[in-house]
Amino acid sequence: MTAQSFSSDGALFGPGPQGQTSLLDVLSVAALVLDTDGRIVFWTPQAEELFGYSAEEALGTPAARLIIHPEHLQAVVKLFAEVLETGRSWAGAFPVRHKDGSTRLMEFRNMRLLDDLGDVYALGLAADHTLLQRVETDLALCERLINQSPIGLALLDPDLRYLLVNPALERIDGIPAEDHIGRHLRETLPFPDVDTVESALRQVLTTGTPLLDQYHVGRPRSDPEHERAWSLSFYRLEDPGGRVLGAATSVVDVTERHRAAAEADRARRRLALIADASARVGTTLEVERTAHELAEIASPELADVVAVDVLDSALACRRMRAPDNGPELFRALALKAAHPTVALNAADPPGDLASYEGDRLVTLCVHTGRPILVRHVGERDLPRIARDAEASALLARAGVHSYLAVPLIAHGEVLGALDLKRTRNPAPFDEDDVILASELASRAAVAIDNARWFQSVRNTALTLQRSLLPDHPPHHTGLDLASRYQPAQATSEVGGDWYDVIPLNGDRTALVVGDVMGNGIDAAATMGRLRTATCAYADLDLDPGEVLQHLDKITCDLEHYIVTCIYAVFDPHTRQCCIANAGHLPPALARSGRAPSLLDLPTAAPLGVGGVTFGTTTVELDPGDLLVLYTDGLVETRQHAIDDRLNTLLTFLDKPERSLEETCDLLLYGLRHPDDHDDVALLVARAL
Repeated sequence: MTAQSFSSDGALFGPGPQGQTSLLDVLSVAALVLDTDGRIVFWTPQAEELFGYSAEEALGTPAARLIIHPEHLQAVVKLFAEVLETGRSWAGAFPVRHKDGSTRLMEFRNMRLLDDLGDVYALGLAADHTLLQRVETDLALCERLINQSPIGLALLDPDLRYLLVNPALERIDGIPAEDHIGRHLRETLPFPDVDTVESALRQVLTTGTPLLDQYHVGRPRSDPEHERAWSLSFYRLEDPGGRVLGAATSVVDVTERHRAAAEADRARRRLALIADASARVGTTLEVERTAHELAEIASPELADVVAVDVLDSALACRRMRAPDNGPELFRALALKAAHPTVALNAADPPGDLASYEGDRLVTLCVHTGRPILVRHVGERDLPRIARDAEASALLARAGVHSYLAVPLIAHGEVLGALDLKRTRNPAPFDEDDVILASELASRAAVAIDNARWFQSVRNTALTLQRSLLPDHPPHHTGLDLASRYQPAQATSEVGGDWYDVIPLNGDRTALVVGDVMGNGIDAAATMGRLRTATCAYADLDLDPGEVLQHLDKITCDLEHYIVTCIYAVFDPHTRQCCIANAGHLPPALARSGRAPSLLDLPTAAPLGVGGVTFGTTTVELDPGDLLVLYTDGLVETRQHAIDDRLNTLLTFLDKPERSLEETCDLLLYGLRHPDDHDDVALLVARAL
């Protein structure tokens, strides 16, 4: 083997195909071969870079003279002889002399070589000691960082198969590191959106643009009962020559942050729900409407199926007996589902009465006045929730898996229960749901309580008022009559409006329409007293103005009540109608062949002012003439001028020959709005 044969350009030890590098390139490992005389017979380009001598300068030259300091010469010669004689390799570091005269510490590996002729040579591999130490430190540091990092790390090849995973990733996905290697990414990820992750990684491999902090939620194999969240980052790996080696992923467990954010979002939605309930529940003084508003609020945010049931005794404002273990009679007020479900068929339709035994959970709820929570509904729970076996089967079909009943309590009295079920919502009810449901139920219960008492008072006043209104005989000489009374709708209140038809001597008939200012039982009671007084004075055969004079004195003694009134007396023999007005809207007169008009009467002051003289006006009523007496609730609105409304009233009287019942209905439904705030008394008379 000649020196020339070893003096090639170093292709044996040089870089591979263009663009590829290795750790040897990073370390710039030099190789040199010595013969038995210690002469250099092989010298790589890396050796030229490391020691400073070209191949022409080094080949054939004794290595000791070229690169060894004299003080180290004896030790090196001895070492060289031992390697050639024994064949044992040697590794270590010692200083060498660079061509520029400097001394540099080199890391050496020496070993004996034999060629095919049996000749002996010595191979030396050398690298810069400082560079080697730095690389070793970097490698050790990288290994420790990867293995000890709390962040899950993985290296993937271009086909997205695992090359390396660290212990943290083992803990995250619950799969040992050795079971990852060679497997595809989608085989281990616990995310339901694994296709999205794969697509993102392939985009990173293609573009080289990292993707950071990608949020994903899933259930790891090591803890399938609980949902966890991770932040994933992806970046492409390249060698120094730019060749794509694969991709690296980092996985950070952000479950606590995810839970905190979810809890904060849940709290915001709950506060918004409570605020919404404050605005939407109890908008009217109607029990059924309030219950419906509560059901609308609770579905679907709180439950998939919502029912509002009130104790029949509470709805009737009867005193509640002491709670016992017996059955309770509930009236269903509202039912709402977030989606179509057979669970609706298992519930009592709104308006129905249903008796629930003492062992039912809704009955237990109203007896104890405490929420009843069944986090996970089982087969044994359904019979205690449903009204009967058939309803229990329907709830099972609907997938009811969690149940909550909350009492409706107002002013210490249990009125009923808010009944909540979950079917599609996978989360069971928890203590936070109990607090929220209780808050909603408490607000709604106060509104329901106000509505039921208001409705009770209204019913009482309405009953009183209707009992005070006349049940006049079907026939009055010379007159055909029709009447209506309609309480106010918007406030669910009754007022003091009334009408009366009083038979008098000589076939005469007194027609009365009045309005006590105010509403409620007091107004109705005042109206009753005035009606009685009017009947008494009518029997005295007084002039209409004198009747109003006496009524004015009585009204002055009735706690400052103000009353408007029209009092008219019709004599069928003379065809005359004598009319007196106390601050009331003028009657309307419709005659065949003429335009309807309002009677021009002296208005005077209302009753109760005192010291007022009331005049009487006489009007001729021919056969077929129509006289319409009414209270202001028929025509007054907050949006229109009273003159415009009176003109509108006259347009409905364009056909006096129309039946009286039809005329009454036409006036009421043509002029009244369902939400008008005042009640109406209407009396229509036709001369015969």
